[in-house]
Amino acid sequence: MSDNFYNVLFLCNANSARSIMGEAILNRIGAGRFRAFSAGSQPKGTVNPYALQLLETLSFDTGFARSKSWDEFAAPDAPEMNFVFTVCDSTANEACPIWPGHPMTALWAIPDPAKAHGTDAEMHLAFADAFRMLSNRISLFVNLPVGTLDHMTLQHHLDEIGRDTAKAS
Repeated sequence: MSDNFYNVLFLCNANSARSIMGEAILNRIGAGRFRAFSAGSQPKGTVNPYALQLLETLSFDTGFARSKSWDEFAAPDAPEMNFVFTVCDSTANEACPIWPGHPMTALWAIPDPAKAHGTDAEMHLAFADAFRMLSNRISLFVNLPVGTLDHMTLQHHLDEIGRDTAKAS
């Protein structure tokens, strides 16, 4: 792993909401130690407007946000990832590309706010809940002493972050 920073890829199907929010959160709270990216197995091609509005409301620059394929990160000239976090269950069941560098992986499934139904307020709440869960998990991750943990211990912590719904709430 790099002495300067760790590359992290957030994966989801559409790369339109959860993975985009994960990328934004980690690039903010992990600045200087982590560099985040996001991608999808079947990218929608657009970022969900509720995700964009939430990020903008929270003063995130959304200029980075675009829905893209995970193939971009499996290419020979792609940045080498240290970690790949899948934020939806269905992508975890798909055959992933071979990632250059063999990064550590974990499933951090978050309910898809884009599948929520209801009023405009209920939709905003679904996106806020997903953001909160991602933010809590990412906060736990950035506070791990990544450079000092052995591979098995670090993998255990990554898996626990994804399993413990109390930490996501």
